Amino acid sequence: MQPGSFKNSQLQYSRVKEAYLSKEKALLQLLAGKKLDAGSLNIFLRIFKSEKRIEVWAKSNPESKYVLLTEYSICSTSGSLGPKRREGDGQMPEGFYRINHFNPLSNFHLSLGISYPNQSDRILGYPAAPGGAIYIHGNCVTIGCFPITDQMIEELYILAVEAMNSGQASIPVHVFPCRFTDENWKALKQQYGSDKVRISFWENIKPGYDYFEKYKSLPDVSVNAAGLYIFR
Repeated sequence: MQPGSFKNSQLQYSRVKEAYLSKEKALLQLLAGKKLDAGSLNIFLRIFKSEKRIEVWAKSNPESKYVLLTEYSICSTSGSLGPKRREGDGQMPEGFYRINHFNPLSNFHLSLGISYPNQSDRILGYPAAPGGAIYIHGNCVTIGCFPITDQMIEELYILAVEAMNSGQASIPVHVFPCRFTDENWKALKQQYGSDKVRISFWENIKPGYDYFEKYKSLPDVSVNAAGLYIFR
């Protein structure tokens, strides 16, 4: 799809058109306040389950560091801290994903699909039925998804459309149990110390969090044959 045509295709849907009419002016002002250009927008999402937050980071220059653009509150949760491993477990996934679907006709107003299960999930999860159809969406109900309000999904959806429209090939989404501050990491190990599988998983994903915190750029993430994330 040629740059510029993605937005046109999305504007064929009434909910997207209405979202632009309602939100575009404020979002352009938000971008301008961060010295960001919608025509060259690149975004990255970080989700923290414990804090119930979705962070939107952005940049306009491929060589620039990301800056925090805005945050949204997750208004309903399910499951517990830790990764999703099978269909029906009610878990909200954790790991390294991307937006893989724009749904302008969602049952939950608008929705953005997350690429669960990824390669790690398929290796470490229940092979016959790892589950799927995980979205960031409107409304405030969930069994494994990341719901924000209809008003907030309109904003986030537009930002994602603008990024894709400007030529961003893939929007990364990193999902963590919490912000891995020293205090939070200590609390996790105290609460879940007897759960070696869960602690080992968090030890594996924490370097991805730490890398972004240090450099404000994205690590190169791959998965090895054992399902572990590798960062470069």
